[in-house]
Amino acid sequence: MSDVINVARAELFKLVRRPAAWTLLAASAVLSQVFGYLIPYLSYAGGDSGPMEGASKEAILASTLPDQLVSNTLGGFPVFAGALALVFGALVFGGEYGWGTVKTVLTQRPGRAASMAGQFLALASAVAVGVVILFALGSVSSTAIAVAQDRSIDFPSFVDLTAGYGAGLAIMLMWASLGALLGVVLRGVALPIGLGVVWVLGVENLVTGVSSSVLTALRPLRDVLPGVNAGSLASAVMPTRPPGIDAPPGVSSYVSDGRALVTVACYVAVCLVAAMLTYRRRDVV
Repeated sequence: MSDVINVARAELFKLVRRPAAWTLLAASAVLSQVFGYLIPYLSYAGGDSGPMEGASKEAILASTLPDQLVSNTLGGFPVFAGALALVFGALVFGGEYGWGTVKTVLTQRPGRAASMAGQFLALASAVAVGVVILFALGSVSSTAIAVAQDRSIDFPSFVDLTAGYGAGLAIMLMWASLGALLGVVLRGVALPIGLGVVWVLGVENLVTGVSSSVLTALRPLRDVLPGVNAGSLASAVMPTRPPGIDAPPGVSSYVSDGRALVTVACYVAVCLVAAMLTYRRRDVV
């Protein structure tokens, strides 16, 4: 166990000094703030520009207030922030192949299993901190809007916040685990990122759209896709949206909340086991 902790500490020491890790966090934060708060608020404050998406101006403002913190933070996790988490996982696990340092890592005493477990622990810790930061930024933005518009500052209850954070952590960890698996299997970073992003932003949306309209036979396949289950899990913990405000892209209720949670957890476990078996059973060069 000490080897796993030591590897995790070394990975975290490396991650906090990698510009790419901070860039991905900054991109997630910018997307969350722009689409969750800035655009709706500008639409509300735009005078005679008209309501956004057919919603009343009061509903638009209500969607940016503190009681919608969980919705605005989790809104991008199933798709856009999830794609960035996948990239992060590929960087953590596939970067050593790109740098040619895999053999060097394995000569430092910890075995392959301990090395992989330590990397995953570092990945999970970084994702957990990232989700906290996104929630914190959302609370600051929503509070600022509430104060500026002289509205009440009513945050979700502790139970709702905990459920939202847990769901967000599970979703982001699932995407990061998928990126990690691709990084190990494909022994690099560029190809896993390319394939992963195409899957998240393209293939899943295509399968979901087709199965919901012209080819209903694909619905069983749709219901086990990672993005669909991530969106269903996010939808389950989100509060009721103001009238006329649609759910963010990718947030749906195609499967029940219990099934979504189990499926997301299974993706994390399967990715970790598959990555570890692959790492242990083949040559590293």
